[in-house]
Amino acid sequence: MKTYTVAAVMLALVATPAHAQLNAKRHQGDEKKAEQKKPEVDEKAYKAALERIPDPKEKYDPWGVARPAEPAKKPK
Repeated sequence: MKTYTVAAVMLALVATPAHAQLNAKRHQGDEKKAEQKKPEVDEKAYKAALERIPDPKEKYDPWGVARPAEPAKKPK
């Protein structure tokens, strides 16, 4: 009888994670509602906004903070 109890407990422990994964189907309808609430993009307004952005005066250097602006000169 003790063997059957241990087997039943082991089966319950193995089945618990699988049961938790099956409950995800309940929330599939929430994604459709979130997608419907997104505003539609006006392409003309988007392009006009991009044209209003001024051109940078200097080229952007993403590694500028990590390395010095001018390389150190090596003495000969």
